[in-house]
Amino acid sequence: MDYVLIVLGFILMIGGLAGCILPLLPGPPLSYAGLLLLHATQHYQFSSDFLITWGLVTALVYGLDYVIPVFTTKQAGAGKRGVWGSMIGLIIGLIFFPPFGIIVGPFIGAVIGELSSGKDSAAALKSGFASFLGFIFGTLIKIIVSGMMFWHFLKTLFIV
Repeated sequence: MDYVLIVLGFILMIGGLAGCILPLLPGPPLSYAGLLLLHATQHYQFSSDFLITWGLVTALVYGLDYVIPVFTTKQAGAGKRGVWGSMIGLIIGLIFFPPFGIIVGPFIGAVIGELSSGKDSAAALKSGFASFLGFIFGTLIKIIVSGMMFWHFLKTLFIV
């Protein structure tokens, strides 16, 4: 049974890394599930503190993934309509145009929101670009977190 859990955990780890780039897959939660499967074996155990810490990190990163594009849009000087446009664009893109809608949706939403508030196209594009940079930053954070969990998975599997 341990071999099955290890193989499934490894598959989840690969899926977690892929999910950092593919919006349809929840990257860090899949990676965390892979750690839990390895922990469920008889020979490979993690401490409770380790599992709780990575569970909290996973939840934080998962939540930040939706907040960061909105935050960067606001930091770029977007008004309320630009920020709301970014959030609405994210939701619409996620629901109606996966997987690319999660990338393009906040950008288009921020631009439309800023244009509807009377800002010129340069300011609107700046807000949209900031939203896109937020997406890139969020993706980078997910890759780092999932990569670290994968490293712990492999280290525990092959060194212990």
